[in-house]
Amino acid sequence: MADVVGPARLIVALGFGVGLLGGWSVHESMYVAFVSGLTIGYGDLAPKSMLTRALAIVIRVCGVLSTAPVAAIAVMASTAATDDSDG
Repeated sequence: MADVVGPARLIVALGFGVGLLGGWSVHESMYVAFVSGLTIGYGDLAPKSMLTRALAIVIRVCGVLSTAPVAAIAVMASTAATDDSDG
């Protein structure tokens, strides 16, 4: 799980960067960071400039790096629980 911390910190930092460049509030910046990092869309807010759009893409990559290990562990745990109950 320690591997998830680096991408998560980068998501937060990039979210602040997108918000600062876009003139958004801290709340809106974090919203965009986490919506971008954890889902496919931006939600109600969308970066306007090419730089903030590029940062949003990096946020998405970090989100995949953060959530993929968690999803893999959940699938492995679910499979192990199913296998244990069958035998």
